[in-house]
Amino acid sequence: MSTHIGAEPGEIAERVLMPGDPLRAKWIAETYLEGARCYTTVRGMLGFTGKWNGVDVSVQGSGMGMPSASIYAHELVNEYGVKSLIRVGSCGALTEDLQLRDVVAAIGSSTDSNMNRMRFDGLIDYAPVADFGLLRTSVEVAERRGISMRVGPILAADAFYTDRPDLYDTLADYGVLAVEMESAALYTIAARFKARALTILTVSDHIKTGEKTTSQEREQTFGQMVEIALDTIIA
Repeated sequence: MSTHIGAEPGEIAERVLMPGDPLRAKWIAETYLEGARCYTTVRGMLGFTGKWNGVDVSVQGSGMGMPSASIYAHELVNEYGVKSLIRVGSCGALTEDLQLRDVVAAIGSSTDSNMNRMRFDGLIDYAPVADFGLLRTSVEVAERRGISMRVGPILAADAFYTDRPDLYDTLADYGVLAVEMESAALYTIAARFKARALTILTVSDHIKTGEKTTSQEREQTFGQMVEIALDTIIA
């Protein structure tokens, strides 16, 4: 039983979806998983296990930001033997090519966090990337479902509010599609402990235009992203 999840051995599947919002975890479990049962309510960070197309899948909330995501990813892999993790979250679009509700798969994650610099004594800028097998499968799943999904690099930011929005324009010039707050930590933890990880996001806000979805929409209406992730993680 881990410190922050508190589930019993065997209650968590080897395949886990990781939304930041615990209420999105609840919505995913109730909407998509057969026989879903809650295995944790610790700190209100809900987790559920059920079946998708006959395969055991868990959904675990991870909170906001890389420190929180790191805790849950670390415990899932090291305490519960999880082999595959797919973050299903929201993001802010940095490029005008993206619109609200577009789906993005993150091939790699730039970050302004010092977490990885500390891991390498400030000597190396480690580049956290997705598992290629999961990424390739997600593209095939999206094509099969007729869902348009952009694949490219994103930014995992330490702060939600920034005093340097001009840097977002520069990142967009270098091909960075969107900004969120967890992916770099997830990819790093997975690489360190030999698990597979992928981040699939839905555009909830547009940094350039100011458009945004509501909190309820972010919690309950990003179904295309979830369906791609579920089909990918059981493939």
